[in-house]
Amino acid sequence: MKNDALLAKQAWKLITKPQGFTQSILLAKDCTEQNFLQPLAPFYVYFSLNPIWSWGNFNINTCTIATLRNDRHHCRSFTYFSFRVLVPPGLCFHQLKSAPLCSPRAKFMAHTLGFTQPANIQHPKISFAAKEIDVAEWKGDILAVGVTEKDMSKDENYKFQNSILKKLDGLLGGMLAEASSEEDFTGKAGKSMVLRLPSCGSKRVASFQRLGEAVAAAAKTAQANSVAIVLASSEGLSNESKLSTASAIASGTVLGIYEDSRYKSEPRKPKLNSVDIIGLGTRPELEKMLKYAENVSSAIIFGRELVNSPANVLTLAALAAEASNIASLYSDVLSANILSAEQCKELKMGSYLGVAAASANPPHFIHLCYKPSSGPIKTKLALVGKGLTFDSGGYNIKTGAGCSIDIMKTDMGGSAAVLGAAKALGQIKPPGVEVHFIVASCENMISGTGMRPGDIITASNGKTIEVNNTDAEGRLTLADALVYACKQGVDKIVDLATLTGACIVALGPSIAGVFTPSDDLAKEVFEASEVSGEKFWRMPLEESYWESMKSGVADMVNTGGRQGGAITAALFLKQFVDEKVQWMHIDLAGPVWNDKKRVATGFGIATLVEWVLKNSS
Repeated sequence: MKNDALLAKQAWKLITKPQGFTQSILLAKDCTEQNFLQPLAPFYVYFSLNPIWSWGNFNINTCTIATLRNDRHHCRSFTYFSFRVLVPPGLCFHQLKSAPLCSPRAKFMAHTLGFTQPANIQHPKISFAAKEIDVAEWKGDILAVGVTEKDMSKDENYKFQNSILKKLDGLLGGMLAEASSEEDFTGKAGKSMVLRLPSCGSKRVASFQRLGEAVAAAAKTAQANSVAIVLASSEGLSNESKLSTASAIASGTVLGIYEDSRYKSEPRKPKLNSVDIIGLGTRPELEKMLKYAENVSSAIIFGRELVNSPANVLTLAALAAEASNIASLYSDVLSANILSAEQCKELKMGSYLGVAAASANPPHFIHLCYKPSSGPIKTKLALVGKGLTFDSGGYNIKTGAGCSIDIMKTDMGGSAAVLGAAKALGQIKPPGVEVHFIVASCENMISGTGMRPGDIITASNGKTIEVNNTDAEGRLTLADALVYACKQGVDKIVDLATLTGACIVALGPSIAGVFTPSDDLAKEVFEASEVSGEKFWRMPLEESYWESMKSGVADMVNTGGRQGGAITAALFLKQFVDEKVQWMHIDLAGPVWNDKKRVATGFGIATLVEWVLKNSS
């Protein structure tokens, strides 16, 4: 097969040399043919052909070409062109090779409003080590001790009865017991105490239960480089409990120390680079678990950065490029197929394309596939994520208090969970399971070409939908995505979407709603959530509510009444899933976003990874 550079040169000649070429518009400075043909390693080319109108035997198209250098982590240079050209209708580039226009740690190479580009922040990698040493002999910046209320009990002389706390208190001349009494620190969940010790090898001693994030907060405040963490009572823990405890501590520390400051004029970098976990063992299984925690945490950070990125930076092309970049980084197990609008038309995705019709940014249908490099496939899974990079509401525009239009960049939180899981699984490489990651990404905007209330659209399974509310667009995109997922021959599907405000009203900001007709699938996902610590609550699929979703002129409407809105939304999605496939819908509209901190949470990624591993051989 011809190499990418040669393919790009030939493409350049096809576009710029044939008769019928009418106009060339260079949108970037110094974009010349000579610059375009400079050797790059590796060389990526991304073509997006979007028909504007036809004339005779030709179509007029907009063609975008981007070339860039990728060092597997960061985009170092790029050349960006936009042309208006005449090409024969049979000439189709669509996708020679998807260009990773950006990575979460690099600059998004999109043509954006406001000239905004995220800072290229190199976060230091935290080194985790499991050690079996006397806690009193550890030297570093912060010593964190995780305690329970029982551990904090004292005798009649106000001395600790717990052996570790007793030893530390003795070394500190009773300061630990005295400080805990003065601050009324009893070891309740979520509470912490910091004791400053200028003359001790450890500069801080903290006692708290929720270790990971609390340690990270203390490390940020102290600008610490090194931390040790020990449980006051670990003797009764089983080996399995020690593994999960170490993993939770590591995850909490990584996610707690992380701060997304890419869009600030003076981005900050954390200093913490080493964490010792003491007293939980040193066996290989523990080291493996710490590596697993590192992989999942990096995927969660990736998901957070996708959701945090505004729609003028994380465009549809940029989101598709991120997906392609994941596949290229882990090409031994992942492959990418990005479908253009024309290809979606061929698949008759009228529901999805109806939502996309009003946007100036063309839709990108993302399909990644994970297959282990060896061994038989025992289970086929699909993860489907809602991918609205911005949702204006369409003609039913979001207005009034509580409409949250200012944070509608979060409407791709489901796709962030799906792509984050793909990233983690590309690193973990579980055997025996095939996973399809599917995102029908688009924008819900307003224009003369847009979908109107009252329009009837036809999904790819032939079912017709009367659109009675253009702001119920996510379910329309998911409809065609679910049909597509079923056609991949999967056994189980989990879809994730920021679908309804009704789910937030029902469950609040921290709990995701789960809808499924399968008790077995519910059991699997809830077991996975017990490991991840993410909160889910199973909701009813009340079939009698479907009466409110019936249309007089089509098979269904896309919204029912105000009551039970999250349930009717799930019932709508159910119409597009093969009955032979186990299916679950997760509405994560609440927990996808931390409203207090105004940042994304990366919700769903850890649970999805755990679920896939439970289905792995």
